[in-house]
Amino acid sequence: MSTATQIAFVDYLVLDDGDPHLVASECTICGARYFDRRNACAACSGADFRTVRTATDGVVRSFTIVAFAAPGVEVPFVAAIVDCDGTSVRGNVVNCPPDPSHVTLGMPVRLTTVSMGVDHGGVEAVNYAFEPR
Repeated sequence: MSTATQIAFVDYLVLDDGDPHLVASECTICGARYFDRRNACAACSGADFRTVRTATDGVVRSFTIVAFAAPGVEVPFVAAIVDCDGTSVRGNVVNCPPDPSHVTLGMPVRLTTVSMGVDHGGVEAVNYAFEPR
């Protein structure tokens, strides 16, 4: 039995096909999208969902520069809400200095992956983030 060398940090990050992307649960009635499990849509109360791929390019709609975090979390970093072709995605902005002269509202970004660490068995946990385009 072989062991995976990478695992996704969150269930909605797809790494398997060599083209990392996020998938959302989309309400079949109103089209609202969610990244967590839902029994019903918060927008229309519908209970039927389909899995859809989200765009990997987006624009920063809101951000904050985090200066204080839990022990072991390197600060400062940029936490943002990114509009990916109509789907709001929360994620960090990486590969960019964490200051307002480098991160701006409307800034174009693209999905990227970041290593969260490797365990003793050599399995790497991989998360998503966004970087400037």
